[in-house]
Amino acid sequence: MNERERSLAEKDKQLGELVAEQNAELLRIAELSMDDARQMILTRVEKEMDKVTAQLVDRRLQEAQENCEVQSREILVGAIQRYAADHTCDRTVSTVVIPSDDMKGRVIGREGRNIRSFEKATGVDVIVDDTPGVVVVSAFDPVRREVARRALERLIQDGRIHPTRIEEVVSATEQEVTKQVQQHGKDAAVEANVRGLHNKLIGLLGRLYFRTSYGQNMLKHSMEVAFLSQMIAEEIGLNGTLARRCGLLHDIGKAVDHEVEGGHPQIGADLCKRYGEKPEVINAAGAHHGDIEATSIYTAIVSAADAVSASRPGARRESLERYIKRLQQLEGIATSFEGVSQAYAIQAGREVRVMVDASNVDDRLSAKMAHDIAKRVEDEMEYPGEVKVTLVREVRCIEYAR
Repeated sequence: MNERERSLAEKDKQLGELVAEQNAELLRIAELSMDDARQMILTRVEKEMDKVTAQLVDRRLQEAQENCEVQSREILVGAIQRYAADHTCDRTVSTVVIPSDDMKGRVIGREGRNIRSFEKATGVDVIVDDTPGVVVVSAFDPVRREVARRALERLIQDGRIHPTRIEEVVSATEQEVTKQVQQHGKDAAVEANVRGLHNKLIGLLGRLYFRTSYGQNMLKHSMEVAFLSQMIAEEIGLNGTLARRCGLLHDIGKAVDHEVEGGHPQIGADLCKRYGEKPEVINAAGAHHGDIEATSIYTAIVSAADAVSASRPGARRESLERYIKRLQQLEGIATSFEGVSQAYAIQAGREVRVMVDASNVDDRLSAKMAHDIAKRVEDEMEYPGEVKVTLVREVRCIEYAR
């Protein structure tokens, strides 16, 4: 047993020496040190892991792309459903009712002196035509137009219409409207729970009460955008208070865009910067229409909320004459194509239904014709939202059994 133990010990020593020689020979043949070999193995493992990681990232991206549209739509729909606002908007009135032709003559005055004094005091144009019982007040400034409308109504009720009385009534009406403008701005800020607004911004917000766009009251529109922006931001884990502030002030430039040169986004951004608003609010006001580059995610949120508020049914109205003319133009474009038998504008002008002659237009030509009609509508018409072109081709076979 002792001899066998000594023999095993010698063999174990020989094996150790042999392994060491083999390792040394392998390193000599490969011309690598132990650290270099270790680094080579680690590099190979790292490359294999990079490949596995890339495959995993690619799979996750595909899943995200498949789900992002559904999730974003759910967020928008949820925000719209949660915002239960009164969907009514005030319409700016630019006409004043005159009770009689005699009163119309007194408004004009001897050789037009009363109407000239009124236009000078208010800064508006007063249009007196042959239309019975109506005088039109025209001005780009909505607040000035409101002052003129109220002052003219008071003068008519009072009956005393002369230059001195006109100046007194206009001055009193201006003070009243100025207080009302400031109060509208304060009420909007309180309702939207936006604190720390500069007093000038509050006054500009109040001016939006008298401003409309396609019949939509701009102060109501700003309130809608504020609440929708908050809900969208909170759904994706952002600051809802900041988003609400961005939405409320995004159209502030429209309060003075008739007085200051430039588009309302740039004017709004300048106003927000002047009165110490945050960079996110400034960028939302200036970039929500894509005029400049958006540097904040809140700008994208405000743009989405702005589109939702403006495009919802009933938000914006247009005059009946313009509306009818737009429908006629839409039908005229469709019927100008060869092979179209009838065209009907439906859904308040948001869709045109085109009937074609099945004997002259086949299935392949139908798709091309629908595309061409939509392209001409894009190029030749101005309309809010989008217009759907539906082309109908059918074959009717009629026989009688006698």
